[in-house]
Amino acid sequence: MKLSRLVKPRNPLFWLMVVLNLLSMVLAWITHTQSPDAFVSSVIVLFTIGNAVLGAYLMWHLVNS
Repeated sequence: MKLSRLVKPRNPLFWLMVVLNLLSMVLAWITHTQSPDAFVSSVIVLFTIGNAVLGAYLMWHLVNS
């Protein structure tokens, strides 16, 4: 896989993928630095899983387009 097929700054999907990756870092930081209760933890986990699935789909779409 060539990295140049993934980096497409003129494509808005590329920037959405970048934002999703930044959101993943923020969610991981919140999870590691805070100690939320069970409900908040489960909501963060659901957001993280959805974020990872959407980010993987966008990466696959960018590489194959």
